[in-house]
Amino acid sequence: MNVNKVILVGRLTRDPEVRNTPSGQTVSTISIATNRFWKDKNGQRQDKTEFHNIVLWGRLAEIAGQYLSKGQEAFIEGRLETRKYTAKDGTERRITEVIAENMQLGARAQGNNNNNSFTPRPAAAPAQNSNNAPQEQEVAEEIPTINLDEEQDEVRIEDVPF
Repeated sequence: MNVNKVILVGRLTRDPEVRNTPSGQTVSTISIATNRFWKDKNGQRQDKTEFHNIVLWGRLAEIAGQYLSKGQEAFIEGRLETRKYTAKDGTERRITEVIAENMQLGARAQGNNNNNSFTPRPAAAPAQNSNNAPQEQEVAEEIPTINLDEEQDEVRIEDVPF
């Protein structure tokens, strides 16, 4: 049995580069930094940063270009792939990249005011009372959950909130 699976959680080192192939398919490249910490034999804290090149295709590439930005956390799941290319100086080179198959967006970098940033849709404004009384702060909508430990009967598909 062979397995080629990569799971990375790190921060983007630059904004995504999005482009289209001649056939019209969207492709995006990102770079993620991951850190590893340990104590050496003298008890001193050591750390090492690794940089990973990631290629996203199709809808994942579009989402990355729209919502990811430098410094943001991202969860990437995919496979390793090595390819050959000819450098500008004419030498043959090899590069190993992660081909993303799944992606989850993480926390944004602190102080990131990039125009490319995702802005959540504002909540609907509460109705104004005719007597101009001060409005109570809107209570966040409670998201229904299903706790199988508390359920006595089988879960019905009508009860699933999505």
